Amino acid sequence: MVDLRNGSTVTEFILVGFEQSSPSTQALLFAVFLALYSLAMAMNGLIIFITWTDPRLNSPMYFFLGHLSFLDVCFITTTIPQMLIHLVVQNHALSFASCLTQMYLVFGVGVAECILLAFMAYDRYVAICHPLSYAQIMSWHVCMGLVSTAWFFGLINGILLDYMTFRGPFCRDNHIENFFCEAPIVITLSCGDPQFSLRVIFADAIVVLLSPMVLIVISYARILASILGRASSSGRGKTFSTCASHLTVVVFFYTSAMFSYMNPRSTHGPDKDKPFSLLYTVITPMCNPVIYSFRNKEMKGAMVRALGRTSLAQAESI
Repeated sequence: MVDLRNGSTVTEFILVGFEQSSPSTQALLFAVFLALYSLAMAMNGLIIFITWTDPRLNSPMYFFLGHLSFLDVCFITTTIPQMLIHLVVQNHALSFASCLTQMYLVFGVGVAECILLAFMAYDRYVAICHPLSYAQIMSWHVCMGLVSTAWFFGLINGILLDYMTFRGPFCRDNHIENFFCEAPIVITLSCGDPQFSLRVIFADAIVVLLSPMVLIVISYARILASILGRASSSGRGKTFSTCASHLTVVVFFYTSAMFSYMNPRSTHGPDKDKPFSLLYTVITPMCNPVIYSFRNKEMKGAMVRALGRTSLAQAESI
């Protein structure tokens, strides 16, 4: 596809992924990633179902959690099915339009999730520090507005970053050393100087990642000061347990995203990029429902009720 001697341009990319691994290793990776993908889809789907149908979970926290699971489903579906296909077929080519679309969805959903996590931290702050005003502050209209804001900025940001990535022609090597189209890698394949686009993406990452992180840190600093100052030991334990679930998700997601988009490209390489890419595209979406569910009695109870209704419906249909 690329011939530098006659100046032809790139019309498709080759996702290197795990093609250099042995066939047995690729078969093992296929089985592992298929299991992880299926597990993540099932658990996130269950959370979406119970948070949107169980009247006992009719609160802003579970409203946000349902949308977080929906974002996780979108996120893993954008990258993992294609990776599974490439693990069993020899042709790893991806058209220019498909790469652009995939990158837009990764950016859009990823940024929306960053913002939503910050709003979830703010929700916990209001619930713990202003319990008497919680219902008024976090009304249904406010929650809808916050979720809409996360989606809006995510989708708009995706347009900007897609433009910065694909604004110039591509006439270099068309091999992407990852299992999906990741912007910093694709930019280095363009004909022109990639430094301007990389600097714009770096600046965007500072705004998109650090701004929500500041809100999260402020929210939890005030939560910590509040519960240490007035809560009983049992109340502290329950509050810490609830907040620990959210903080664990934040650490997983933000750490991997910051490494991918805020580190100098000189420190990157296939052996470093792939593990962090897997962390925020596969592991985090799978861990989110586990982290939130196993540490939350209400969620576990809702899951038991949902599974019980399903078993009863199946028994009645026989």
